[in-house]
Amino acid sequence: MNKKIFILLVVAVIILSCRMPVAATPTPTPAPTHTPVPPPTSTPKIEPPDKPLPTVTPVCISSEPTQADIDRALAYTGKIFDTTEWNKDYSVSENRVAVTWQNSPLGAVVYLEALIFPCSYEEPDLTRYFSSENWKTVFQNYESYELIDECKTNTGLRLYEFKTQNQGFEYRIKYWVKNDTNTRVIVTMIVFPLESELLLDEYSSMLFPNYSTCP
Repeated sequence: MNKKIFILLVVAVIILSCRMPVAATPTPTPAPTHTPVPPPTSTPKIEPPDKPLPTVTPVCISSEPTQADIDRALAYTGKIFDTTEWNKDYSVSENRVAVTWQNSPLGAVVYLEALIFPCSYEEPDLTRYFSSENWKTVFQNYESYELIDECKTNTGLRLYEFKTQNQGFEYRIKYWVKNDTNTRVIVTMIVFPLESELLLDEYSSMLFPNYSTCP
């Protein structure tokens, strides 16, 4: 073989070998202990009440949350979820402050909203607001849901209990609605897998010692 051609072939082989990518060593991905709960969907937008009679002049406030609303929402559950197992996040938007705590190993989530009703509200307003249409919005990311119980105290604290299903897992949910002020309502939703129902009851008792479940 011509010496010049041989040298050219050797150089071509070296160049091609330098351009070949080095195979990366695969990193094993740990299997999740439980399918995460889909993030809750916010409750529907708060609409102003029907137009009042001409002789009535409603006194309405701003629908924008204040720093006091943010502080109230963040402090509402105390230190119950202030541990490394629970990851906290919050957001502020018109009519509401939303706080979320997620516990991925348990497949659990706690969701709180401080809702602002600018023109105040009465019990019938809350009954209309937390209705079947509301639940369709709240659970639209779930495959199915069923209201299994609901109750209310003399002071107006409401509790709704659900069973839901998503990605082949069953969950139990408790959803409280508390009249906080004449223009503020706080809702607290706690979600645990069916097999962790005892933990659901335990956290429910810490959140609402006197109304952790419907009688």
